[in-house]
Amino acid sequence: MLAEQLEAYLTEISLDATDKQKQQLVDFVGMLNKWNKAYNLTSVRDPAQMLVRHIVDSLVVSPYLKGQRFIDVGTGPGLPGIPLAIMNPDKEFVLLDSLGKRIRFQKQVQFELGIKNISSVESRVEAYQPEDKFDGVLSRAFASIEDMLTWCHHLPKEAGKFYALKGQLTDDEMAQIPQGFKVDEIIALTVPTLDEQRHLVKITKQV
Repeated sequence: MLAEQLEAYLTEISLDATDKQKQQLVDFVGMLNKWNKAYNLTSVRDPAQMLVRHIVDSLVVSPYLKGQRFIDVGTGPGLPGIPLAIMNPDKEFVLLDSLGKRIRFQKQVQFELGIKNISSVESRVEAYQPEDKFDGVLSRAFASIEDMLTWCHHLPKEAGKFYALKGQLTDDEMAQIPQGFKVDEIIALTVPTLDEQRHLVKITKQV
C-alpha cells in the first residue's frame, strides 16, 4: 500500500527513483513507525501520513541541491537528510542532532537499509566544528531562519548555501535575517495531498 502511494507521489513531484530507492524509502517509514512507539521520534503516528509529511516533504527539495557535501542540522530522526541521501547516492550527508536516541535510530537505519552516504554526529550545532565545510546547510522545522544563520554560520564553504525548509513564511521572519547574508531565492513547494504552505529559502553568506 505504502509502495503504491509512494509511486504516485514520486510521479506527481516528477522524481525518478530506482526500485531499490523506493524500497529504502518505504522501509525507512516502517522503521520510523516501529521505533516511534518506544523512542517518540515524531508526533506523526500514521505511516501513510509519515510518507507524506516526512518523506515526500523532504524529497521535494532534492532537485534544488547543488554540490556534493551537505549537513542536515537538527535532523531529528534523519529528516530531510535520510530521504535525500537515498535519492542522491552521489552526495554525502552529515546528520547532526544533539539527542542520543535520534542518533541511535539513524545509525540503525543506515545499517539496516545499507545507506552508504550518511554519517551521524551527536552534537549541538554551535559546538560542531568540522574541518571540511559544506556545499549546503539544510534545516527543516528548525527554529527561525535568523537562528539557523546565527548558529550555523560557520558550516558552509565560501560559496556554500543555506537551505531552509519552511512552512509559512512571514515578512517579519524574513526581515530578521542578519546582516552579511543574502536571500538568493524563495521557492514555493507543493507536497501532494498536503494543503499547507511549503517554502525553500536559499541563502548565501556574503564574504
